[in-house]
Amino acid sequence: MGETLQLRWTSAARTDTGLVRTNNEDAVLDRPARRLWAVADGMGGHAFGEIASRMTVEALDALPPEDALQQAVAAARVCLLEVNGLLVAEAAARNVPVIGTTLVLLLASGRTAVCVWAGDSRIYLCRGGSLHQLTRDHNQFEELQTRNHLSPADASAYPGATMITRALGATAALELDEVQVQVSDGDIFLLCSDGLSNAVSPDAMFGALTGGDCAQAADTLVRLALEAGGRDNISVIVVRADDVEADQTILNPSL
Repeated sequence: MGETLQLRWTSAARTDTGLVRTNNEDAVLDRPARRLWAVADGMGGHAFGEIASRMTVEALDALPPEDALQQAVAAARVCLLEVNGLLVAEAAARNVPVIGTTLVLLLASGRTAVCVWAGDSRIYLCRGGSLHQLTRDHNQFEELQTRNHLSPADASAYPGATMITRALGATAALELDEVQVQVSDGDIFLLCSDGLSNAVSPDAMFGALTGGDCAQAADTLVRLALEAGGRDNISVIVVRADDVEADQTILNPSL
């Protein structure tokens, strides 16, 4: 993606099977040079979830670079719709109910970032003194609150509250949500599967991110999820944006 050199993007990705499951159905895509990051959390059992998540990130990774951010987002959407169709067809061919995956995708150019997602994997933004959840979970818990106006406590009491309502491969029609944010110097994005968000509190996530080092933060987050029991696969990508112009001014005050 073409852009003026306003921000320097760095990132680190980690994925771990956890302490309970025997295989890792998560997949991550970490391409800071292309300003392209994704976490996919597969589902379907018998390694089918692993197939779905891997197919999804490999298809995104194979996309040709685009000159403009919106063109890159549009191309990613077309790609994900194609993967969705392939997963639905694969499930039918194997005579299984679903071969699917959740997905969070972050693309950036200049001082703009776009989040695209389906399912309950998440993207957070750490800015200043707080952590903001940019994505909204696609699950029954969220639906009960937004459509039925239930409190979080009442919604969580419903059977199947955590059941996912959107995912690649779940249905023939895929609906993706999207949000755009303006990026500031020092912003840190966290992409993660629910193996992290279900195990580690937002306060603990924020504490891990405030050091500013992507690799160290990613390692800490995985460790926290494992210490909490590691009941699911754990995947995290920590992405940081730094103002190159500010760095140059510090090095050369005359600028």
